[in-house]
Amino acid sequence: MRHGALVARSAIIRHSNAMLIERMTMADWPEVVAIYEQGMATGLGTFETVAPSWEEWNAARSPHSRLVARENGALIGWAALSPVSKRACYAGVAEVGIYVAETARRRGVGRALLEALIASSEANGIWTLQGVTFTDNAASIAVQQNCGFRIVGRRERIGKRDGVWRDTVILERRSPTVGVD
Repeated sequence: MRHGALVARSAIIRHSNAMLIERMTMADWPEVVAIYEQGMATGLGTFETVAPSWEEWNAARSPHSRLVARENGALIGWAALSPVSKRACYAGVAEVGIYVAETARRRGVGRALLEALIASSEANGIWTLQGVTFTDNAASIAVQQNCGFRIVGRRERIGKRDGVWRDTVILERRSPTVGVD
């Protein structure tokens, strides 16, 4: 980790005196969904336009590697992994989801969450992380590339958001330590 050290027992990463990354709990959901809604409102973060319930969100995410970033006690971002498939051969492949509060953007929160998510994913046997990002979300693409992801493809007109066909870029990061045997 560039800015902090992982404390495996508590899964807390300190990136500065003010920012703390820790495991997400169900109690964080109201703040998590509020930040998710802020990300949806940008039109750059997801095809989704309505936030899921806790039950829907929880069922679609891996039970591990759910993180929140806090600054002075306030939740300012979150990250989680979603399995890409139920097939056993893809058990070590997950899709990254990261959202940062409007008030905390452009301050390194996304990168800190992604670095922590990479460490958590590897600790939980994940060998490949993938990001599916709108082509016009340059900031997200840059953060992923700065954390070792590479562009592996582009999907043209893969889905509609607000009645407009959108393209996505697929990025992936292969772990240098998990799944190398």
